[in-house]
Amino acid sequence: MTLTHTGSRPTAPARTRGATRGGGTALVAALLGFTVITIDVSAVNIALPGIRASLHGGMTGLQWVVDAYTLMFAGLMLSAGALSDRAGARRAYAWGTAWFTLASLACALAPSIGALVAARIVQGGAAAVLMPASLALIRQAYEDARRRARAIALWTVGGSVAMAAGPVLGGALTETVGWRAVFFLNLPVGAAIVVLLARVPVSPRRPAPLDLPGQVTAVLTLAGLTFAVIEGGHTGWTSPPVLLSAALAALAAAGFVVTEKRHRAPMVPLPMLRSHTVSVALAVGFALNVAFYGLVFMLGLYLQQARGMSALTAGLVFVPLAVIITGTNLVSPRMAERFGRRPVIAAGQLVLALAMFVLLPLTPHTPMWLVLVMLVPTGLGGAFAIPAVTAMLMDSVPGPRVGTASGLLNAFRQTGGALAVALFGTLVATGSGEGFSIPGMRAGLLIAGTLLCATTALSAWLLPGSTDARLS
Repeated sequence: MTLTHTGSRPTAPARTRGATRGGGTALVAALLGFTVITIDVSAVNIALPGIRASLHGGMTGLQWVVDAYTLMFAGLMLSAGALSDRAGARRAYAWGTAWFTLASLACALAPSIGALVAARIVQGGAAAVLMPASLALIRQAYEDARRRARAIALWTVGGSVAMAAGPVLGGALTETVGWRAVFFLNLPVGAAIVVLLARVPVSPRRPAPLDLPGQVTAVLTLAGLTFAVIEGGHTGWTSPPVLLSAALAALAAAGFVVTEKRHRAPMVPLPMLRSHTVSVALAVGFALNVAFYGLVFMLGLYLQQARGMSALTAGLVFVPLAVIITGTNLVSPRMAERFGRRPVIAAGQLVLALAMFVLLPLTPHTPMWLVLVMLVPTGLGGAFAIPAVTAMLMDSVPGPRVGTASGLLNAFRQTGGALAVALFGTLVATGSGEGFSIPGMRAGLLIAGTLLCATTALSAWLLPGSTDARLS
C-alpha cells in the first residue's frame, strides 16, 4: 500500500517531520477507534450479570452476547485488510465507525437477548473493519519509519489503557446508570471520529481481490463450531441442533480448504501454513487467548455471582491486571532482543499456564488480597509472549504477505477467545443457569493450562532460534 495521499501536495517541512498533513489528527482518530472497540469488549464482560437481570437471559444468552461479537471480529478480520485497501483507509474507517456506532445504538436499545446478540454481530463485523483500517491510517499519515513506529506504539498503549479502563467504566456505568450506558457511550466517540476524519487526507485506493467464498465458509465454520460447543453443554452433545451445527462446521471447513486451494487470490494462502513458524505462532496466539479471555469471562462472573461483588468493585479488580499487562508489553520487546524470541515466547506461555494452575484453589471465600496476588502471573504471561510471537510471525513471511499473516494471527486469537467463552461458559453454568460453578471454573483453568503447556512444547521444538528465518 502506498504511503502517499491524494489531494494537496505535502510541503517540504511536512516531509521533514515525517508526517503528511493531518498526521496527528489521523492518529487521534485511529486511537479513538481502537480504544472504543477494546473498551467495548472488557466493559461488556463486567456488565453481563446486569444484562441477564434486565433481559432475563440464561448463561447461553450471555455466552452469545460475548461470542457473537468475537466471531464476526475473527471471521471478517481475514478479508478486512483487503476491503480497507480497495475502499481506501479513510473511507473504510468511516464506514466501520458508522457501522459500529449504529450497532452500539441498537445494542443500547435492545429489548431482548436475541436483539442484543443480533446487534453484537453487526458490532463485531464493524470492529473487524476498524482494526486494519486504523493501522492503515497511521501508516498513511507517517512517512518516516521512526515516527510511524512511535505512533503505532501509542496506538498499542492506548489499547492497553482501554483494557484497564473498560472493566471499571463498565462496572461504574452498570451500577449507576445501567448496562445500556456501556453502549450509549460509543455514540459520542463515533461522532468525534467522523469529525476528525473530515480533516484527514483522502486515502489512496488499491485493487485488492476479495475472496468471498473463503470469507463465507470461514464464518460458517466458526459459527457452527461455536454453536455446537455452547448448545452442546446445555441441550446435550447428541441433540439434533448440536449435531447439525457440528456437521455444518465440518462441511464449511472442508469448503474453505477447497476454496483457498482454487481461488486465484486466497485470503489464506495455504502454503503459508506449512511453515513451522507460522503454524506454531497461530497455535500460540490461539492458546494465549483461550487462557486469558476465558479467564476474564469466568472471573467477571465469579466476582459478582460467587462473591457477591457489585459491578464497580468487580471492575476495579481488573485494574492491577491491566497495569501489569501494559508494563509487560513495553518490556517484552527488549527482553526478546536480549534473549531471543523463542525463549520469551516459551516463558510467557509457561507463566500464563502457571497462572491457570495457581488459580485452581479459588473459592468464594478466598481473601481478596490473595486473589489479587494470584492474578499477577496472568498479567505477565500473555503480555510477555504476544509481542514476541507477533514480531516472529511478521519476520517469517515475505513483505507482501505481512498483512495476511497479521490478519490470520488476529483471527486465530479471536477464535480462541470465542471458543473459550463457549466452552468455559458451559462449564461454569449451574443447573438453573443462575449460579456459578466453582468446579466448572477449575475445569476451565485446567483445560487452559494444559493447552498452554502443549503449545509451549511446540514452541521449544519447532520455532527457529534465529529471528531471521523467512519463508522462501
